[in-house]
Amino acid sequence: MNYRDHIGINQNIRFGKPIILGTRISVYEVLNWLSNGMTKSEILEDFPELSIEKINACLAFAAHRENRIRVA
Repeated sequence: MNYRDHIGINQNIRFGKPIILGTRISVYEVLNWLSNGMTKSEILEDFPELSIEKINACLAFAAHRENRIRVA
């Protein structure tokens, strides 16, 4: 999966936070919903403009960012 197909950063939208393209939903919001126990199905019910692929792109984005953190 190439998360870049679904995630973008634009300084003029949401203060430059990573968002799902075509929406104003931030990657943080999706990750927060998942970490608080929402299922992907529940997220899709509340936000039909999303898809499983877009939710998975948020997870891939977070994994990529985590992997880039340098250990002291």
